[in-house]
Amino acid sequence: MSEPVPVAVPRKGRPLEAVLERIATVGRDDRLERLADGVSNTLRYEKAITKDRVEAEAGPYERLAEYSDPNAPTEPEFTLLRDDRDGKPRRIVFDAATVDLGDVSLKLVGREEPFRALRTHEFALGFDSADLVLEEVVGIRPEGLGEIADVNDRIDPVDTDVRVVNGLGDTVYHTLMARPDRLRPGTDLDRAFLADYEGSLCISPRYERLVTAVLGTDALDGIDFVYPKPDEEEEAGIARTGVGVYLTVTGSTARDHGLVVGEHLFPSETVLMRNAAEGDPRVERAIAALDAEDATSEIRI
Repeated sequence: MSEPVPVAVPRKGRPLEAVLERIATVGRDDRLERLADGVSNTLRYEKAITKDRVEAEAGPYERLAEYSDPNAPTEPEFTLLRDDRDGKPRRIVFDAATVDLGDVSLKLVGREEPFRALRTHEFALGFDSADLVLEEVVGIRPEGLGEIADVNDRIDPVDTDVRVVNGLGDTVYHTLMARPDRLRPGTDLDRAFLADYEGSLCISPRYERLVTAVLGTDALDGIDFVYPKPDEEEEAGIARTGVGVYLTVTGSTARDHGLVVGEHLFPSETVLMRNAAEGDPRVERAIAALDAEDATSEIRI
């Protein structure tokens, strides 16, 4: 078989788990399921150490040597990074693994910013959060954006060659929320509500451009973005403000803060992306292998 196709993937977190689940779904043997479970369990344990929920029995270098075997090319490799906690301590994250999908093999390579690695042509294929595409390259227009299937039409080809292929189904939503006293009887909490609303809208600071792209500039006329206070939960900030947008799956935390959960404005999902300028028959085979027919994503581009 030819050399594996390099694929940029996140180093940790929900997006990496979604990638590993997709690999296990499209794979032809149990080894890929064991790989997905092993990497996910290792990183969950390391996250628990990072969050001081468990105490490690060995230091980071000893744990790293236990997890990674450089003489076993089919086994996953991990690496040490400095994270953003006080003192910049070490954290163990995913580094690489080679997976055989039958017609093609992939070299999954951990990157802190897979989307940007595709933008700079380091990789032809990669996985990352759809949020990053909106935050960095999707054009801002008067009208809003509601589906990832429409994202590619909003990307200026002069700006980047990266395009979304499909999603992995690990969906949470950027959702409109409000205190009940902000809603008139019989009023739905949706985009039409925002079109008539004037006042403060509480969002996470990192999502300002994303929310602007999702809602459109017309809907934001008369609206001012405000942000949660330091060390304040986003839902608490929205409850204090009255109206806001934040990520949710079930909305239970929002309801715990006395909020009404309104329209799902936009899905936050891990997506497979390609750099369209990097054409190669192996890349096409890789995309075909990863595009599972039973994928749970609503995105089919």
